[in-house]
Parts: sequence; structure tokens; C-alpha cells
Amino acid sequence: MSFVITGLDPAPFEHLYGLSDEALARVGALRMRADARPGFPCRVTLEDVEPGADVLLVNYEHLPVATPYRSRHAIFVHDGADRAARYVDRVPEQLRVRLLSVRAFDDAGMMTDADVFDGGDLATRIDGFFADPLVAYLHVHNAKRGCFAARVDRG
Repeated sequence: MSFVITGLDPAPFEHLYGLSDEALARVGALRMRADARPGFPCRVTLEDVEPGADVLLVNYEHLPVATPYRSRHAIFVHDGADRAARYVDRVPEQLRVRLLSVRAFDDAGMMTDADVFDGGDLATRIDGFFADPLVAYLHVHNAKRGCFAARVDRG
């Protein structure tokens, strides 16, 4: 089954790029310097940031639905990321190398299914989730820290 994995639109983060640490703190964000790879996954580019690069740790509402599942959490964005990643029928390395928690949602924003598994199995598991006609989209999270990683839609 065809699927599309997309990174976040950079527009909501662009006003933060290049801000001082003090200005970031005033809006509840934090600049960090990547010191390992993997370790600092940008949610816009869907790539792990290279050691030495700056990332912004921000709180982001990844599921803005009017249901009990509405959700926000901390994510990393590479300072200066300017184009959302788009993967058609393939899984970015950033997801393949992590333990993932995947949650399936219907059109009304209600969770219909969920599971935790190795990211190397994601492509196959996407097919399984989308075999259910009620599933409209998937949210992928890093299982250990719970951070939102990416959205998956039918292709």
C-alpha cells in the first residue's frame, strides 16, 4: 500500500531561528548543540542533525484535534531548517534506527490502534495499519522519550 511520510512545515519555527538564548527562553524554547548522531532528530527534515549543529528544543502541538487525544510534546528542529521532508513509499533513516510507537487515528481524531516496534519494520507495519479502512493517518513517536517524530498518510 502506498504511503507518504512528511516532516513538519518549517514556517511555525522560522521566527525562532537565530534568536538569542534569552529570547528563546522567553517563549519556552531552548537551543542545544548536537553532540551525537543519531540523537537530535529534526522534525522538519526528518534527518538526525550532525554533531556541532544547533537545534531548537520546542514544545509543539502535533495533534490539534478536538478529542481527548489532542497532544503536544517536545521536539527538535534544526535551527534554519527550511524545507519539510517528504518520503513516498520509503522510510527515512531517522525512523528506521529507533524504537517507535505508532498510533493510528480516524478522520475524527480518535485513536483506533497503536503498537510499539523496531523502526526497521515500519514500512510493513504501515501497510497493516492502513489495511483498516477506518485509519486516516498515523502518528509516529520515538517510543523511549515519547517525542512526535512524523505523520504518515495514505499515498
